[in-house]
Amino acid sequence: MKMKARWASYPYIVWMIAFTVIPLCMIVYFAFTDGDGGFTLEYVKKSAYHIPTLIKSIYLAAISTAICLVAAYPFAYYVSRKSYSNQKMMIMLVMLPMWMNFLLRTHALSALIEDNGVINSFLAKLGLEPLQMINTEGAVIFGMVYNYLPYMILPLYSIMTKIDGRVVEAAADLGANTLQTHRRIILPMSVPGIVSGITMVFVPSVSTFVISGLLGGSENYLIGDLISVQFTSAYNLNYGSATSLLLMVVVIITMIIFNRLETEDSEATLV
Repeated sequence: MKMKARWASYPYIVWMIAFTVIPLCMIVYFAFTDGDGGFTLEYVKKSAYHIPTLIKSIYLAAISTAICLVAAYPFAYYVSRKSYSNQKMMIMLVMLPMWMNFLLRTHALSALIEDNGVINSFLAKLGLEPLQMINTEGAVIFGMVYNYLPYMILPLYSIMTKIDGRVVEAAADLGANTLQTHRRIILPMSVPGIVSGITMVFVPSVSTFVISGLLGGSENYLIGDLISVQFTSAYNLNYGSATSLLLMVVVIITMIIFNRLETEDSEATLV
């Protein structure tokens, strides 16, 4: 049985080596070498000049993640308390936009908020002044929330459906009101879902380049845009790899912090 399980894991191991380990090794190699393959720290030092751009990327990604969490948490809890058939219907509606291509969704959003888009055309018919929505930080945040909100809802829903309703009933029997039940029981037990949701939203948000490129314009140039330009337009693999390595370090540190917070909170809940 153990041998069969080991054989079943080989395709996954091969996949991870081919499409994760090898590309990461290539990024590290190009980040610390020059065009001739010699060791250099030149591109790593150059990537440090873009720390303000990285900070802005983290800032916008953090705001988007916070908005997703605030919006997704009550919705996920509401869905988890419904009947099984209603849960399936609501979750299908959440997943429905994900069936459409990411790029198409972002283009559709751009058509809504651009200067001559659907919203401003509607405002013009009402005799109102058009709004400047496209090419702003708000548009980038809106795009992130629009595209990544389902990735916050699903982990929260998955965790909340596992919370035994009898625990909530026991808390009510012991005199806890709704707010106390959420604060002392439901919220601590939802921490794994919160951490997973934050990770699944923050990581793609901080590295995005499609959303910022289509909705943010040149004034909202993020770290993902810089990396994309180096690999696709400038054809500077070394510079692009060094900048990617910088972003990778930030993402890894963030994930370590979130995982530690989850572990500490779980231990506190058990105590």
